[in-house]
Amino acid sequence: MPTPTATRIAFGTLDGAPADAIELTNGALSARILPLGATLQSLTVPDRDGTPGDVVLGYDDVQSYRTRPAWFGVTAGRYANRIAGGRFTLDGREYRLETNNGPNHLHGGEDGFDKRLWDVTDVSADADRARVTLALVSPDGDGGYPGTLRATATYTLGPDVLTIDYRAVSDAPTIVNLTNHAFFDLGGRGDALAQELTLNAAAFLPVDVTSIPTGERRAVAGTAFDFRRPHAIGDRVRDGRDPQLVIGHGYDHNFIVDGAPGTLRPAAVLRDPASGRVMRVAITAPGLQLYAGNFLDGSQPGKDGRLYRQGDGICLEPQAFPDSPNRPDFPSARLDPNQMWRSVIEYRFDVP
Repeated sequence: MPTPTATRIAFGTLDGAPADAIELTNGALSARILPLGATLQSLTVPDRDGTPGDVVLGYDDVQSYRTRPAWFGVTAGRYANRIAGGRFTLDGREYRLETNNGPNHLHGGEDGFDKRLWDVTDVSADADRARVTLALVSPDGDGGYPGTLRATATYTLGPDVLTIDYRAVSDAPTIVNLTNHAFFDLGGRGDALAQELTLNAAAFLPVDVTSIPTGERRAVAGTAFDFRRPHAIGDRVRDGRDPQLVIGHGYDHNFIVDGAPGTLRPAAVLRDPASGRVMRVAITAPGLQLYAGNFLDGSQPGKDGRLYRQGDGICLEPQAFPDSPNRPDFPSARLDPNQMWRSVIEYRFDVP
């Protein structure tokens, strides 16, 4: 068996200084992580013939992740997804956040965790794993959020699995919801809508015209949101008879993953019939946001100069429910001092 490796490599310049990436390898799998945004820049996985291919969208240079934001593989935070009106109340005090998505707050604002340069605190490998840990300190009042938050993101590459372990602690009551925002294209051909998706979710959260959950937990049975059995994502994504697909311009909705939040449990399976690649996603978060790249419009060239368009990549974002701080009936996103917030994401690959 090849020995896993974790190495720093040159990856252009940032703010006029050399920028490094951390490359993890383990057998046929490799992953490249950028300290800017604790970003998954590439993930190489073999197909059924053993031919390696990069299965995530992104940029070839680090500067583009800052100047042309599209959330490709970044860590979104402090609060991934939306908070209605850019405000929430905690212990009787109202906190106001930037409104950067219509009337709402999205992914921590324009200067969220995806724009921050995280510290690399560990680069290591042992007999069967390669890993990198990145750390970020977000001071009290940063972006309008209370409490000094200390967050870490650990990427660990096994012979057939990439695991992301997010953790955070705070010195005051706050809210937290970190996730990775990778756009997956298991075929590498820009035809992600042809890939088959299975979701372990009997219900999803309908949204209003600003993409904030209405509070309803709607059964997926009999709807275009039923992925309990494998369906090509593109089969129903343009079904204008479903008002929810009209509002979201396709799929941009949170699914309530079956099982107990906090436990690592199967959430999704994504399969590309052409390449044979299969990705199995397990999560500890209560929800999984399915986003079908609805707003990729071909205006920004990505890797190899390719213009990414709608449906070129699929996001499966483990997270708290959107707008949880304003919904006491949703699983809480609160973090108190002397507690540790944690979210684990596991992407396991095979070619059956």
